Amino acid sequence: MTDSPSQLIDQRIAELGDWRGDTLARVRELVKEADPEVEETWKWRGVPVWEHDGIICTGETYKKVVKLTFAKGASLEDPEGLFNSSLEGNTRRAIDIAEDDEIDEAALKDLIREAVDLNTGG
Repeated sequence: MTDSPSQLIDQRIAELGDWRGDTLARVRELVKEADPEVEETWKWRGVPVWEHDGIICTGETYKKVVKLTFAKGASLEDPEGLFNSSLEGNTRRAIDIAEDDEIDEAALKDLIREAVDLNTGG
């Protein structure tokens, strides 16, 4: 029997075992708080993905950053200027979170809700 996407994300957080795991876990909590109906999926051989009528964002982990890539980020208002990566594309936008970065939790939750609204036509 294969693990559920949520179990695979739990395993990824545990495997990281450092600030990246802590950051991914916190981001995951914020996504769930912003959208209690979010669906966790696991794609592309190991990327946590949060969906609601389409992809909201992915949570990739790299050596120096946890990258939240918003599938339709270019279409989202970002009044707090959270997007700091993948800014040149026509569709996606990303937030790179480094080890000592503070997450603007309220602004991130607003961005997640906006992405859900975009996906659901709200």
